[in-house]
Amino acid sequence: MKISEAQIKVDKWIKTIGVRYFGELTNTAILMEEVGELARLMARIYGDQSFKNNEDKKNLSDEMADVLWVLICMANQTGVDLTKAFEENFEKKNQRDAQRHKNNSKLM
Repeated sequence: MKISEAQIKVDKWIKTIGVRYFGELTNTAILMEEVGELARLMARIYGDQSFKNNEDKKNLSDEMADVLWVLICMANQTGVDLTKAFEENFEKKNQRDAQRHKNNSKLM
Protein backbone atom coordinates (compact mmCIF):
# COMPACT_ATOMS: atom_id res chain seq x y z
CA MET A 1 0.00 0.00 0.00
CA LYS A 2 1.28 3.45 -0.88
CA ILE A 3 1.29 6.21 1.72
CA SER A 4 -1.36 8.12 -0.23
CA GLU A 5 -3.55 5.02 -0.30
CA ALA A 6 -3.13 4.63 3.45
CA GLN A 7 -4.19 8.23 3.98
CA ILE A 8 -7.34 7.66 1.90
CA LYS A 9 -8.11 4.35 3.62
CA VAL A 10 -7.70 5.83 7.13
CA ASP A 11 -9.84 8.85 6.19
CA LYS A 12 -12.61 6.58 4.89
CA TRP A 13 -12.46 4.46 8.07
CA ILE A 14 -12.57 7.51 10.32
CA LYS A 15 -15.55 8.98 8.49
CA THR A 16 -17.55 5.74 8.44
CA ILE A 17 -16.59 3.62 11.46
CA GLY A 18 -14.70 6.08 13.64
CA VAL A 19 -17.42 8.76 13.30
CA ARG A 20 -14.97 11.70 13.19
CA TYR A 21 -11.36 12.63 13.83
CA PHE A 22 -10.35 13.40 17.39
CA GLY A 23 -9.09 16.95 17.82
CA GLU A 24 -5.51 17.71 16.80
CA LEU A 25 -4.32 18.11 20.39
CA THR A 26 -6.01 14.86 21.41
CA ASN A 27 -4.34 13.06 18.50
CA THR A 28 -1.00 14.56 19.51
CA ALA A 29 -1.45 13.11 23.00
CA ILE A 30 -2.53 9.76 21.54
CA LEU A 31 0.56 9.75 19.30
CA MET A 32 2.79 10.31 22.34
CA GLU A 33 0.99 7.48 24.13
CA GLU A 34 1.49 5.11 21.19
CA VAL A 35 5.17 6.07 20.86
CA GLY A 36 5.54 5.39 24.58
CA GLU A 37 4.03 1.93 24.17
CA LEU A 38 6.44 1.24 21.31
CA ALA A 39 9.38 2.54 23.37
CA ARG A 40 8.41 0.36 26.32
CA LEU A 41 8.32 -2.72 24.13
CA MET A 42 11.63 -1.85 22.44
CA ALA A 43 13.26 -1.44 25.88
CA ARG A 44 12.12 -4.91 26.86
CA ILE A 45 12.90 -6.72 23.60
CA TYR A 46 16.16 -4.99 22.66
CA GLY A 47 17.15 -3.09 25.78
CA ASP A 48 18.08 -3.97 29.31
CA GLN A 49 14.60 -4.10 30.80
CA SER A 50 12.71 -7.35 31.20
CA PHE A 51 9.03 -8.12 31.01
CA LYS A 52 7.21 -8.27 34.33
CA ASN A 53 5.51 -11.50 35.34
CA ASN A 54 2.23 -11.87 33.46
CA GLU A 55 2.97 -8.71 31.45
CA ASP A 56 1.37 -8.74 28.02
CA LYS A 57 4.15 -9.16 25.44
CA LYS A 58 2.58 -7.04 22.74
CA ASN A 59 3.37 -7.32 19.08
CA LEU A 60 6.11 -4.92 17.92
CA SER A 61 4.67 -4.56 14.42
CA ASP A 62 1.24 -3.76 15.84
CA GLU A 63 2.69 -1.02 18.05
CA MET A 64 4.50 0.49 15.04
CA ALA A 65 1.26 0.35 13.05
CA ASP A 66 -0.55 2.16 15.88
CA VAL A 67 2.02 4.98 15.67
CA LEU A 68 1.64 5.15 11.89
CA TRP A 69 -2.17 5.14 12.15
CA VAL A 70 -2.27 8.16 14.46
CA LEU A 71 0.37 9.99 12.39
CA ILE A 72 -1.75 9.43 9.26
CA CYS A 73 -4.81 10.74 11.14
CA MET A 74 -2.89 13.88 12.09
CA ALA A 75 -1.68 14.36 8.52
CA ASN A 76 -5.19 13.98 7.15
CA GLN A 77 -6.76 16.43 9.54
CA THR A 78 -4.03 19.05 9.01
CA GLY A 79 -3.89 18.71 5.22
CA VAL A 80 -0.41 17.18 5.01
CA ASP A 81 0.35 14.99 1.99
CA LEU A 82 2.68 12.47 3.64
CA THR A 83 4.03 11.21 0.30
CA LYS A 84 5.12 14.70 -0.69
CA ALA A 85 6.38 15.47 2.82
CA PHE A 86 8.43 12.27 2.96
CA GLU A 87 9.90 12.84 -0.50
CA GLU A 88 10.90 16.40 0.46
CA ASN A 89 12.34 15.18 3.76
CA PHE A 90 14.31 12.46 1.98
CA GLU A 91 15.76 15.03 -0.41
CA LYS A 92 16.70 17.29 2.50
CA LYS A 93 18.53 14.39 4.15
CA ASN A 94 20.28 13.51 0.89
CA GLN A 95 21.60 17.04 0.56
CA ARG A 96 22.43 17.67 4.21
CA ASP A 97 23.85 14.26 5.03
CA ALA A 98 25.49 13.28 1.73
CA GLN A 99 28.91 13.01 3.39
CA ARG A 100 28.11 13.53 7.06
CA HIS A 101 27.62 9.90 8.03
CA LYS A 102 30.43 8.62 5.81
CA ASN A 103 32.79 11.01 7.62
CA ASN A 104 31.58 10.11 11.12
CA SER A 105 34.32 8.11 12.81
CA LYS A 106 31.80 6.79 15.33
CA LEU A 107 30.11 4.84 12.54
CA MET A 108 33.30 3.22 11.30
